[in-house]
Amino acid sequence: MLIPLPPLHPYPPLSLLQVFAEFNRIASKNLEGDFFEALDQYTPRFIKLFKTKKGTVGQKLRELIQHISCKTPDVTVLHSVVLKGIPILLCDESSEFYKTCSDTTRDEALECITVGVLTVVSEDSPHEGQSSVDLQPISTCIILEGGIVMDHIKNLPQAVCLLFGLTYVLHLDYPKCMVNTLNFIQTVMLGLGKKKLPSKLLTLKNSLLG
Repeated sequence: MLIPLPPLHPYPPLSLLQVFAEFNRIASKNLEGDFFEALDQYTPRFIKLFKTKKGTVGQKLRELIQHISCKTPDVTVLHSVVLKGIPILLCDESSEFYKTCSDTTRDEALECITVGVLTVVSEDSPHEGQSSVDLQPISTCIILEGGIVMDHIKNLPQAVCLLFGLTYVLHLDYPKCMVNTLNFIQTVMLGLGKKKLPSKLLTLKNSLLG
C-alpha cells in the first residue's frame, strides 16, 4: 500500500509494483519471483544447518526453530525463521533491523529504528523479541531514514524482499547492522554483483552446499 511521507523525507513513496518494476529494469531480475524461489531452495538447508549449531548461536537459533510446526510447517514461518536466522549465523545485529511492537507503542518503536522492518501486533498478542515470528500482525512496515516508506505489507518475508529491492533501486548502502545478511541475499541467493565473496559469506555458502 502506498502511503504519504512526511515533508522533506529523503525518499519518494513507492508502491509494491513500482519497486518490482524498477528492480527489473535495473537488475533484469524478477525480484519477488527470484527472491522467493531462492528462499524456497535454501530454506531446508538453512534449517538443517541451524540444528547443528552449538553455544550462544545455537541457542538463539533453537529459539527460532521452535516456531516451526513438525506436523504442518507453514511456509511463511519457515521463511521468517530463515530470514531471522541468517544474521545470527553472520554475526549481524538484527535487533536493530527487525523490530516488533504493539499497536500502542508504534510511535516509540519508530524512534528506535533507522532502517528495517517493523512488525506491529495487537497489544494482547504475545511477542518475544528477536525470536518471535508473528503470523497475524496488524501491520508490517518498511522503514528508511526513520520514516515509514511502505506499510500494510502482508508478512515479514515480503517486507524483507521489498526492503532489499528498495535499497538496491535507490542505490543505498546496506545498514551496517545487516550488511552481511543483505550482501548474502544479493550475491548468493540472487546472484547479483560481486563474484568474489567475503570470507564470512563464502563459509556460509559452502556450509549450505556441503
